[in-house]
Amino acid sequence: MIVAANFKTNKTRKEVEEYLKVLDVVEFDSVTVRVFPPMTALMKKEYLGAQNAYPTVNGAFTGEIGLEQLNEFEIDKILIGHSERRNILGESQEFIAKKFAFFKEHGFEITYCIGEPLEIREKGIDAVVEYLKDQFEGIDLSYEKLIIAYEPVWAIGTGVSASKEQIQNTHAEIRKITDKPILYGGSVKLENIKEIISIPNVDGVLVGSASFDVGNFIKMIETAKEKEK
Repeated sequence: MIVAANFKTNKTRKEVEEYLKVLDVVEFDSVTVRVFPPMTALMKKEYLGAQNAYPTVNGAFTGEIGLEQLNEFEIDKILIGHSERRNILGESQEFIAKKFAFFKEHGFEITYCIGEPLEIREKGIDAVVEYLKDQFEGIDLSYEKLIIAYEPVWAIGTGVSASKEQIQNTHAEIRKITDKPILYGGSVKLENIKEIISIPNVDGVLVGSASFDVGNFIKMIETAKEKEK
């Protein structure tokens, strides 16, 4: 079971340091924990990953960070394909695949995000599956350090999670495509995590705003630990 936190553009370095001091004393046991802080708060922690990076060692890419900067903090985990980077920042599938190939080459654990907008969901599961398949174009689904994160775009940051049936049906379809771990993301919170991680083919969660409070996040980890017993 994987429980991952994505802080997005939230928290200062000092706030992340205080957060991790609390998290460090928690026994994760059989649960794999990942935390993706803002770039300014990267530090040497085994469970930390980068929310983004440019597919280069270094170079003339103003405003970006590359492998050289990640190596300084011994970061070898990364999120790729998040819908906010696709839809807000305009990353194409071609560029996302290029990024994936680069960090695969350098042995990173890659949490690869996929998800559909509301207008696709409203067309039914067949339309959703076709949309998600397009997001796998150029992606090596056999990569041993791959984790899939399914996040319906219409459920991210809205407070509205997909229904149990929607999650179950979609994860079942993704399972036909890959045998890698599949996380669910999209308004995951303490109140619904137990139900979500009990759904077949859900191997964990990618949590946004509900992870900002360390006490809340620890309770989510504890819930996952109970599930694994």
